[in-house]
Amino acid sequence: MSSANEHASHDSHGHGSFKSLMTGFVLAAVLTIIPFGLVMADAISSKGFLLAVIMICAAAQILVHLKYFLLLSSQQEEGWTMASSLLALILLLIVLAGSLWVMHNMNKYMMPLPESGYTYLDDGTIVCATPEIAQQLRDAGVTGNIIVQGQQ
Repeated sequence: MSSANEHASHDSHGHGSFKSLMTGFVLAAVLTIIPFGLVMADAISSKGFLLAVIMICAAAQILVHLKYFLLLSSQQEEGWTMASSLLALILLLIVLAGSLWVMHNMNKYMMPLPESGYTYLDDGTIVCATPEIAQQLRDAGVTGNIIVQGQQ
């Protein structure tokens, strides 16, 4: 009946071969391992550059998922692919910008654990329990008013 014809026309789009799925899987794994390895090995000292590398890998991974797993290509569905690509680009920007915003606000406004040895005050001042903790924060690149408790 008509379902056989519908399925035949549906086959022209393809579902992806095993080779393309494995290529996508390997690329996605590599794009996950690269930023994870850079962060864990502390290979890049510049936080801005490290963040740029992580965001580039995240954007590339989203594009890999769109191409290899969601099978988004320029040959299919006459123009709907362009609309889908634009939507994907907008969503990509929202996800990346939103992730940066959430991580920044969590870093700024989350209360540290008591055993961390330092506390953020509302004015941005960091009060440390010992001079060693204050020095560790300075060595880690923390800027601002860092004081040691009792030495205010």
